[in-house]
Amino acid sequence: MGWLLLTILAAIVATLPQQAEARRLPAERMRDAAPGRFARLSQGVTHYQWLGPVRGPVVVAIHGLSTPGPVFYAIARGLAGIGYRVLIYDLYGRGYSDAPRGRQDRAFFLTQLQDLLAHQELDADLTLLGYSMGGAIATAFAAAHPGRMKRLILLAPAGVRLREDRLTRFCRTTPVLGDWVHAVIAQRRDRRALRRQLGGDFDIDGIIELQLAEYAGKGFLRSVLSSRRHILAEVQEADHRLLGREGVPVVGIWAETDRVIPLSALGTLTQWNRVVRQEVVPEAGHQIPFTHAQDVTALLAGVLREAD
Repeated sequence: MGWLLLTILAAIVATLPQQAEARRLPAERMRDAAPGRFARLSQGVTHYQWLGPVRGPVVVAIHGLSTPGPVFYAIARGLAGIGYRVLIYDLYGRGYSDAPRGRQDRAFFLTQLQDLLAHQELDADLTLLGYSMGGAIATAFAAAHPGRMKRLILLAPAGVRLREDRLTRFCRTTPVLGDWVHAVIAQRRDRRALRRQLGGDFDIDGIIELQLAEYAGKGFLRSVLSSRRHILAEVQEADHRLLGREGVPVVGIWAETDRVIPLSALGTLTQWNRVVRQEVVPEAGHQIPFTHAQDVTALLAGVLREAD
């Protein structure tokens, strides 16, 4: 009897991730109150929003690993003030977009971006703004299509240097058991960290609540882990060297006290691309889009005015 109970208990524990996932909501069940629009693309439905004036130069903004498109709301308001239109969208598995299965590698994310650009009839003279993992996606796209680029703006970007704690590294590098630990232990830790920030003074109202809400969506945890194992595991030296050779204007904006993307990445990027423009926001951490939006916007305004 004792062995039977242990076997049953082990089975229950082993299936905890599947039990929790079964209770989560599919993306279509969460869309009733969603702002913006939806595009049915080749890999699934993508949620997107246009922010700013009806006409004007366009910036396409790509968010990070676990922050949905609204992470750019405050920066977009600033850019709208100088006449720019900003297109934001939710990466697959985040926000209100679908969460298709498969490897979340560069081909996966570049297909989504390419599909969305085609859907919105955006072809050339592209200005991409990538934050964190979005920086890695934007860099990969620019390297694949340098002739379509007007400029690449990287905000605390992945693809150069990335810090990860032991638990995150274990989940990323360990098949099967790492999946279980990520779905049961790591996600509880990460949600607790977010809940401690509720009520904080941020540049975007409700940004922490939006991040917490993602944990209620089917496929979110799977998507985050797959991204860690694929697109975030890349070191994009070859891409950055290519952009330097092709003469694509690149701007790197770094957060001085970032614990995820260390400031030392600035020096590494300079080694790869000698003509990259680098800026540092003092006292900013990795949450820079919603803690130091005014500083970022001021830098972007200067960069865009010089270029245009």
